[in-house]
Amino acid sequence: MPGEQDQAKQRIRRQVWDALTKANAVHDTSVYGRIPNFKGAEQAAARLASLPQWRAARVVKAVPDKAQLAVRAMALADGKTVFMAVPKLATPRPFYLLDPARLAVAPIEAAASRTAAAVAPTVEVDEMRPIDLVVLGSVAVNREGVRIGKGAGYSDLEFALLAEAGLVTAETVVVTTVHPLQVVDGPIPAGDHDAGVDLIVTPDDVIACSAPHRPAGLLWDRLPPEKIAAIPALAARRAVRDGTGLGSAGRG
Repeated sequence: MPGEQDQAKQRIRRQVWDALTKANAVHDTSVYGRIPNFKGAEQAAARLASLPQWRAARVVKAVPDKAQLAVRAMALADGKTVFMAVPKLATPRPFYLLDPARLAVAPIEAAASRTAAAVAPTVEVDEMRPIDLVVLGSVAVNREGVRIGKGAGYSDLEFALLAEAGLVTAETVVVTTVHPLQVVDGPIPAGDHDAGVDLIVTPDDVIACSAPHRPAGLLWDRLPPEKIAAIPALAARRAVRDGTGLGSAGRG
């Protein structure tokens, strides 16, 4: 049974999905249950790429959502290394490594999640480089930097996993690109694992958020055993943490 916080988040998602649908602001036939593939995503990506935080970043961790395809392609075209999660973190090596110096296809092709699965190697968390900039997809976000996704929770788990490994720090810039209708007024409930954003980028604007929440690592007591078991990288780290196994997560 969903709790009160989950119900409140779902009401906000529904309001945003309804508003986007009414405004014909997305490319997909239906936006419900998804990270919106919003119209103007390319312009938002270009605006993000004009920022000093973007220019300073050499390593980017990005979500695989269609709305951020242009961001991933622009990062590769700019010579940045991009890490992108394997869907549902379902493999022991849970991130694709997109190295622009080694890709045999154009950035816009390599940035597509299906192509990335075919052309990019996967890596373990301990094989990754420190992240300069994290790009999150959102269903809704407010000006304080509180965001919610579609409800599966994988982006927040990825963030917490990388934070626990020391790859995401207080210096890492966290951004989301969205349609203006996805920027909501008023509070959005947030849990301890929910990662907030430093910057919201729309096709027309950049919104700086003050002191957004970011988890320092995984909150093991909040993770159901079945969730840990379903994500090999989590299961390996938990085993090392508990002293019951020697996975790759235990290498220093």
